[in-house]
Amino acid sequence: MFRHLLKLSWKRKTRNLMLSLEILIAFAIVFGVAAFGLRYWQVYNMPPGFEGRGLWAVREHVGDEEKTRIGLEGYEALRRGLMEMPEVRDVAFVTFEPYVNASMFSNLRRKAGEGDGFNTELLDADDRAAAVLGLKLVEGRWFSELDNGSAHRPAVINRRMAEAMFPGERALGQVFFDREGKQDVPHRVVGVVEAFRAKGELAAPLNHAFTRFVADQNRWDVRTILLRVAPGTERAFEKRLNERLKLIRKDWSYQITPSSAARASMLKQHMAPLVVVGIIAAFMLVMVAFGLFGALWQNTTQRIPEIGLRRAIGATASEIYPQIVLEQFLLSSVAIVVGLALLVQLPLTRVLGEHLDWAVFAQAAGLSMAVIYLLSLLCALYPGWRASRLSPTEALHHE
Repeated sequence: MFRHLLKLSWKRKTRNLMLSLEILIAFAIVFGVAAFGLRYWQVYNMPPGFEGRGLWAVREHVGDEEKTRIGLEGYEALRRGLMEMPEVRDVAFVTFEPYVNASMFSNLRRKAGEGDGFNTELLDADDRAAAVLGLKLVEGRWFSELDNGSAHRPAVINRRMAEAMFPGERALGQVFFDREGKQDVPHRVVGVVEAFRAKGELAAPLNHAFTRFVADQNRWDVRTILLRVAPGTERAFEKRLNERLKLIRKDWSYQITPSSAARASMLKQHMAPLVVVGIIAAFMLVMVAFGLFGALWQNTTQRIPEIGLRRAIGATASEIYPQIVLEQFLLSSVAIVVGLALLVQLPLTRVLGEHLDWAVFAQAAGLSMAVIYLLSLLCALYPGWRASRLSPTEALHHE
């Protein structure tokens, strides 16, 4: 049976070529969408590295940020005033809060004066930031008074950066350099966290480094307050928080955001491309399905004499039906094999980097094959049924 199908397909190779090309395009479309969605799912299941529940952020607007410095007394006044609120469990100061489209990057190097380095997201944070963010340290420690007077600025990096910058070595105690102005500033690794993805669950993992912020010692201030609040704190807390901040510094304005609201907004933003791609791909697949169905209908119509001859020499309807369906599966298999031979070059050459690793490729390929075979089956069912219902006299009448 299989050899017979191969002979039939080969004799109609010119006609089948366009049909296989259409299936190949459909397979590539489904693979692209599947890989895109599976990468999202893969990233979503990675640990973000911090605890967003019960986290609130306050962005301080102090007027002329170039000239206005908060100073040690200002930070202490803010900390004491906020800690007096019954809902507040802890307070920290950082450059940016999680779930915002704001970030700071630098090219970090293992040696001063080196050319290419490691592109890394940076965040200045004080000594309480690890507790407020709920960071998980896997090596070393967080910033503390032990770092006072250190010749190197202390840094805590994520495991991803530790493996990239110090492969095969222990990261603790290592020194790297960051270019600030015209100088290479040395940093010493005092701790390693499991992970940190500031933009949330759907953000791609990046190299990340925390650097210690100490009021009156850094070149610039940090103007984001992070609050760890009691479980069950409601949105009405925002009004009381703003009133308390105004009592501390009434000449400033404050933007208050619970992390739950910021997270929902960031998820919508990250999901938008997937939704758009999904809609476009669905529309294209529907068009491909209609084209495939029409091609199979025409193909079956042109083969009415052949089918009638087979019926006249004794072939039953139950033999004609699976022949039409299996022929379509054979054409789909050829297109899928060609498609896989082309698409496998992507993870082999790593042209898309970690966005398409072997796990995503294998799952996307399997899902795409299932969709194409299902589409082929649905498109072949009616033409196959129609062919099996032809009587020999009706079919041979076309000769």
